[in-house]
Amino acid sequence: MSYQLAVNLLERRGVTVESIAKIVYTLQSAYYPDLSGEECLASVSAVLGKREVQYTLMTGIALDELAEKKQLPQPFQAIMEADESLYGADETLALGITGVYGMIGLTGFGYLDKIKLGVIGELNNRKDGINVFLDDLVAGIAAAASARIAHRHDGAKVYPYDVNPA
Repeated sequence: MSYQLAVNLLERRGVTVESIAKIVYTLQSAYYPDLSGEECLASVSAVLGKREVQYTLMTGIALDELAEKKQLPQPFQAIMEADESLYGADETLALGITGVYGMIGLTGFGYLDKIKLGVIGELNNRKDGINVFLDDLVAGIAAAASARIAHRHDGAKVYPYDVNPA
């Protein structure tokens, strides 16, 4: 896989890197007033550049597309068509993406999964296809990109420490 293949998979399903970067900006701009859209875009691109993220994206999108073609075995097909609320494999797969950037990625994902910000809500509410995995994967990518910014941002607080405590 490659970064470009990941971007192509997302675009084929109606998601742009820019739409994910907008979510990242919304999450992080309150903490970093000088944050730019370009920095958010670069962070999303960095997350999508990770092979494990690419594989996760490929897996989830393949399952959504197979469900749209009614090619999954029952009862899995019915569960996907209903977007069953107790089916949690979609969130579990997306959590693999957030784990790369620690606990802040996990909490960011939980927040996005609840409020369905931006393109995440659009995917969740679409009636012309099945996006059981994709909405969560996009939330995972956005949460990871947000956490990456928090970890790397120059504005992060630095606390004094004593290397030789008494």
